[in-house]
Amino acid sequence: MQNVVVTCAACGVLVGARASGLARVNYGPDLLDQLRREWLREGRTATARERAATFAERHRDLPLAGVEDLGDLVVALERRGGRTVTERARIVQALLEDAADPVLRRCLLQTLVPGIVSVCRQLRFGDGVVREPSEMVSVALALASELLVDWAGQSRPFAAPDLLSALRGRLRRWLLKEKDAVRAVAAYAMLPEASTEPSSLETRLHSYRDGPHDRLARLTYARVFEGRSLRDLAAEDHSAPASLRAELQLFALRHLL
Repeated sequence: MQNVVVTCAACGVLVGARASGLARVNYGPDLLDQLRREWLREGRTATARERAATFAERHRDLPLAGVEDLGDLVVALERRGGRTVTERARIVQALLEDAADPVLRRCLLQTLVPGIVSVCRQLRFGDGVVREPSEMVSVALALASELLVDWAGQSRPFAAPDLLSALRGRLRRWLLKEKDAVRAVAAYAMLPEASTEPSSLETRLHSYRDGPHDRLARLTYARVFEGRSLRDLAAEDHSAPASLRAELQLFALRHLL
């Protein structure tokens, strides 16, 4: 997974969540509410006003009357924002074209949050694979951020549906890999315990100690044998849960399975 700039302690992605129905699922400790509050502040800054003006100047054919900052732009892209479906699609298309700018890319990500949550819901929030819906949402936001970096500069008339469709595919692939990792851990857990002999997984993890993979070996040990939560480990490691999960998954696939 490519490195994604993280600015929000909750999950490593700064987004807004102005969408109906989001409270129906328990996403964890106010995850989306934290993101929404941070965006309400960041979307009204001087930088947000400057970027909105530059965006409007570059795309004079777009219906951007009354948009003073990026906060206004996100509101304009809501269903009740006063723009038609076609007009909203044109604005999102232009945002993707300009998404090499990290500020506009962040704005675009915010407009996609309702769709991102909808994709998670379609995939049942990784039920049977992911323990908490908040983890699924966090991973989805990180993958969406990565996708916007990959697609920045493209011109797509149906940018939002295309992005969400691609995100769904990436999430499905991630869930399949995660399911394989869960099965592998379960297989280790079913092995008979020896009173004095460490398990083969424990032995392999120990072999990576004090080497280039020491950090990931220790975190994996804490996750598997001590039952530590991903959120607690990420806090101690000063990393985002989604990126730490991706690191542990890659380590397991390359060195343990």
